[in-house]
Amino acid sequence: MKAANIILAVTLSSAVLSWASVAQPLSGTIVKIDRIKGTVAIRPTQNGTTGANTGGAAEEFKAQGGLSLDAVHAGDRVTFSVAENGGVKTITKIDKQ
Repeated sequence: MKAANIILAVTLSSAVLSWASVAQPLSGTIVKIDRIKGTVAIRPTQNGTTGANTGGAAEEFKAQGGLSLDAVHAGDRVTFSVAENGGVKTITKIDKQ
């Protein structure tokens, strides 16, 4: 029983930590939009001063069901929120800066 309680505590702790990291808004630049597939590729904004203008690799996200990508275009700087479910990263909110 003690082992089960420890496993439960660890599981709940990791779930809370992963949820907390997802709730934080991210920022980046849109590099590609596929409105037919409902996907968007975003290059994250680099933190710091050295090499801050050099972009990292863009990451592709699926747009959440009711989220419209019509207001954003390639090259736009955006802030966005992401949720991960079953290994698929989904944008839940996106705002043009």
